[in-house]
Parts: sequence; C-alpha cells; structure tokens
Amino acid sequence: MKYLKLLILSSLLFLVNTFADAQTKTDWKEKDQFHTVMSQTFHPAEEGNFKPIRARIDEMLSKAQAWQKSSIPSAFKNQKDIKWQLDNLVKGTQALQIKMRQGLKDEVLKSELTALHDVFHAIIGLCKE
Repeated sequence: MKYLKLLILSSLLFLVNTFADAQTKTDWKEKDQFHTVMSQTFHPAEEGNFKPIRARIDEMLSKAQAWQKSSIPSAFKNQKDIKWQLDNLVKGTQALQIKMRQGLKDEVLKSELTALHDVFHAIIGLCKE
C-alpha cells in the first residue's frame, strides 16, 4: 500500500511539474527564426563546412535585426540585459557580414561565428520568466 501511495504521489508531482513547465515557456517567434539560421550555419561550420554561413549571412543579419526590433515578451525578467545583448548580436552579425565580403578566411570565420553563437546563448540564458 505504501508503494502504491508513493507511486501515485510521484505521478502527480510529475504531472504538475510538466504542466508548470508547459505554462512558463514563452513563445518568441523572432528568437526561433534566428535560432534556425544560427543552428543551420554554425553546426556545419564546426565541422569545417562554411558554405551555409557564407550563403546565409545576409539572412542571419536580417533575422538578427528582426529579433532586435521585436517586442521582448513581458514575462522575461531581464529586459534591459536582453536588449543590450540583442544589440551586440546585430552589431556582431553586421561586422561578420562586412568581414566576409572582404574575404574573411575560414579559420577566422569560425572564430567570429563562435563568438556570435556565444552571444546567442547568452540571450537564451537571459530569457527567464
């Protein structure tokens, strides 16, 4: 009987926790759109394939600017820090685009893209409710 009560209690706690997690995830379309481009360019670059980022740097900049201009969901506590990091993301993406047009070598490109990826993850880390 103790085992059954423990099983029921554990199941209820799991369900409550799962429901609470689902309720606190805030959608932010522009974040998701930028993430798509970042993941589809950064991960190939990690493996030495720079064609995706070279082909999509303009799209990445466009998505970064759209994210920067979008409204930060009010549920996020760190509004000022998110805004500051979004500004950094756009500036870094613009700088990368310029350098790429000037013939940036793959080794440097990988380093610069990794820095942008770090800024992206800093923003994601700030998106706490």
